[in-house]
Amino acid sequence: MFEVVAQGEGPLFMDPDADKAREFFRQKDRALKNKVMTVKEAVEKFVHDGNYLGIGGFGANRIPTAICHEIVRQRKKNLIFAGHTSTHDFQILAAGEVFNRCDIAYIIGLEARGLSPNARRYMESGKVESCEWTNYSMALRFKAAAMGLSFLPGRSVMGTDTFKYSAAKVVKCPFTGKLFCLFPALWPDVAAVHVHEADIYGNCRLKGISIADLELARAAKRLIITCERLVHNDVIRNDPTQTVIPYYLVDAVCEVPFGSYPGNMPYEYFSDEEHLRLWMQSEEDLEKFKKFLDQYIYWTKDFNEYLDLCGGIQRINDLRAEEHLIQNKNHKE
Repeated sequence: MFEVVAQGEGPLFMDPDADKAREFFRQKDRALKNKVMTVKEAVEKFVHDGNYLGIGGFGANRIPTAICHEIVRQRKKNLIFAGHTSTHDFQILAAGEVFNRCDIAYIIGLEARGLSPNARRYMESGKVESCEWTNYSMALRFKAAAMGLSFLPGRSVMGTDTFKYSAAKVVKCPFTGKLFCLFPALWPDVAAVHVHEADIYGNCRLKGISIADLELARAAKRLIITCERLVHNDVIRNDPTQTVIPYYLVDAVCEVPFGSYPGNMPYEYFSDEEHLRLWMQSEEDLEKFKKFLDQYIYWTKDFNEYLDLCGGIQRINDLRAEEHLIQNKNHKE
């Protein structure tokens, strides 16, 4: 038995019971079958009102923007959101007010770009119940779920207000008597991750840092993959060590070229800083922002129409050239 010496005051939005999660995963279909569908179909099938939602990527890097747009476009409501290293994805979802509960680690800020005026308004409106964490503690929560455990210990947040407003517990180690913080497992009902390549079954490759996406993929009950390009299964089999998310974790595969735009896709294209500034500027005035959302999300049929509005393939090629220039410069240095 652990001796609990302190407990956070925050709400726990997901039951950390590993045996209950195991009951779900025991029934999950792991067949090697074609899972290709449109983004619209994937969101309709796997994202339901009241679900706990996890989004992959880091900041505005390698985020599944198309999925976030479609969740807003389909007007999903009452979701719970994992605000883990979340910037433009949070900005999009807050714009649609799709969630009313949020586990907070990093939200509202778009890093060096500043704070999202609308996301801040939404979080200050009283419409969202929140629980505080850190990026590391959220990563531990996903890792605990991926390992099939109800919690993992850590040595961070103890003695801070973050702990006070979390749902973590501080316990005495039964071996040493020293204090550790226990972080409860988190199994999202559905998660979306954007990758560089996938085959029709859901075997995925990605380049660059993976953050907590590999743990998120293993923790999520349902997993939607968007990819820059579909590759033949022979490509996967010829070099299986590059597969970081295996097919049996995946429920939907959506081919979405440039699917992280206006975010950055490592080795593919740079972030569109001009368009991100347009988002921020539009948010300052609610009426202006409503028209912005109508133009770019609600009145567009899909992500391709959004890309066309933002400059289409010419704009992407400019961003691709910028990314390659940066990569070449880093390589020389």
